[in-house]
Amino acid sequence: MTGQQAYQKLTDLCARSEHCQQEMIEKMRQWGVSKDEQAEVMDRLIAERYVDDERFARAFIYDKIRYNKWGRRKVEQALWMKRIDDSISKTLLDEVDDEEYLKILRPMLKQKRKSTKADSEYELTMKLIKYAMSRGFTMDIIKQCIEVEDEDEFLD
Repeated sequence: MTGQQAYQKLTDLCARSEHCQQEMIEKMRQWGVSKDEQAEVMDRLIAERYVDDERFARAFIYDKIRYNKWGRRKVEQALWMKRIDDSISKTLLDEVDDEEYLKILRPMLKQKRKSTKADSEYELTMKLIKYAMSRGFTMDIIKQCIEVEDEDEFLD
């Protein structure tokens, strides 16, 4: 495939949804586009604002937190896998308020608490922490939610 053909396909793809530079490079590699043409096409895509890693990361973070209910660590790892620059990902993740994570994690833990079997309160707490960590939430956010859950139990 020529550079021009790759450019045309990639502009069509970028017009439909956000993509990062790494995804575009991977597509061109799969299509057999030479390294020189890849660089040329990428420069053109960036110059014409079809590809913007910061814009991609912002949309990715928004989607993964709100729809997939991921925590900060899992989103951070996914951005690293997509080779988004750390300065971009850290800045954008810092913009997300802890309250956003709490709004997502509280109902998740409440639901998980109902469906989890444990012999003791300690074991239940450990299972909830493990579950929340597997979803990418940080320990400080998890502790805030679990402390609130424990207080709510006394009120019932």
